[in-house]
Amino acid sequence: MDFDISPKQRQFLDRVVAFMDEHIAPAVPRYNEEMNVIGEDRWKVVQVVEELKEKAKAAGLWNFFMPPHSGQVHVDDTFQFEGIQLTNLEYSMIAEQMGKIGFASEVFNCSAPDTGNMEVLMRYGTLEQKERWLRPLMNGEIRSAFLMTEPAVASSDATNIETEIRRDGDEYVINGRKWWSSGVGDPRCKVAIVMGKADPDNPSRHQQQSQVLVPLDAPGIEIVRMLPVFGYDDAPHGHAEVILKDVRVKVEDALLLGEGRGFEIAQGRLGPGRIHHCMRTIGTAEVALEKMCKRLMSRKAFGKYLSDHSVWEQRVAEARIDIEMCRLLCLKAADMMDKAGNKSARLEIAMIKVAAPRIALKIIDDAIQAHGGAGVTTDFGLAKMYAGQRTLRLADGPDEVHCRTIARDEFGKYGDLKMQQRAERDKALEVAGIR
Repeated sequence: MDFDISPKQRQFLDRVVAFMDEHIAPAVPRYNEEMNVIGEDRWKVVQVVEELKEKAKAAGLWNFFMPPHSGQVHVDDTFQFEGIQLTNLEYSMIAEQMGKIGFASEVFNCSAPDTGNMEVLMRYGTLEQKERWLRPLMNGEIRSAFLMTEPAVASSDATNIETEIRRDGDEYVINGRKWWSSGVGDPRCKVAIVMGKADPDNPSRHQQQSQVLVPLDAPGIEIVRMLPVFGYDDAPHGHAEVILKDVRVKVEDALLLGEGRGFEIAQGRLGPGRIHHCMRTIGTAEVALEKMCKRLMSRKAFGKYLSDHSVWEQRVAEARIDIEMCRLLCLKAADMMDKAGNKSARLEIAMIKVAAPRIALKIIDDAIQAHGGAGVTTDFGLAKMYAGQRTLRLADGPDEVHCRTIARDEFGKYGDLKMQQRAERDKALEVAGIR
């Protein structure tokens, strides 16, 4: 196993770090000043971010994520994606750097859910769909959303979703209620990828769903509210509850890949999305550890610096160990995705999706403790950091779903015991005179 950073990865990593140090980090106070408003004024295009995006474009630091073709058959292969197109492994350390400052991803046009939606459009969209939606997304002219989760069902099992996609001639009629529709609060959000049931009677539970493109200005779409996250509104991005009532879209304009293939698309999309979150999470954990160390080394209690108390030595040491372990697992998952595909790397993706936010939360919690009362204020950013990472334990599938995947694979290694369990269950169902 080669742990050396490739020349290409080193080049782009150094350039991103330098750009963030020179341009993005100094812009944080101005960003905070622009966002220090109340109510509707928070849902806006942030000017300092737009200025930074132009600088990033000019520097050639734009659209890092769009995996190479890897031999996969696309619906359309004529569209040329404009960007660096790094592999998952090459992108991983860059994403970690972006995770250190909340709005950094947008500066490089690498924000969620846009990256995932761009990948879906690139792989499964027609040329017409790409020209209408992918090109402006690629250029950073619009934003997008992904509508899957629903308030009425346990959406951790995507086969539960109830949103109806009914065929009516050459149109689909969509009815349903979605929430956690991230990005809808941005005034530039123009399109959503909506997952719903187009064939609810299909005997295969995983072929009932379809995914369709829906313009957000279509009649029948109502944004009910923006959802707070531990009291934070996450403006200007935000997470919306959305009602779709008799929303009509042309089949040829809207359908992605084919009817009944929505689950297939979701599996392909969410794999990279999960690992991107984890990559950025490592950067967040590094920031929390840095804040913790600086606090411990600058405050005294009971006659000595906090850093000299053994309990804090223990916590700092564990934080560094956990970050390094987490990074290695993330890099392994990214490498496997590149070499063997997302499906082959599903266990590694599941493991890092469970581990990364849990580890980050522990480190952030210790950092809050090190800051005392200051840690739970907005002054140091730790409270918001904690809120974001706690939410990540639910985003793109809760821990329990990923742990189920891991455990079932582990149990599968013991086929003889599995057969024994099955035989016992079958015997328990037997009734004298019937079976």
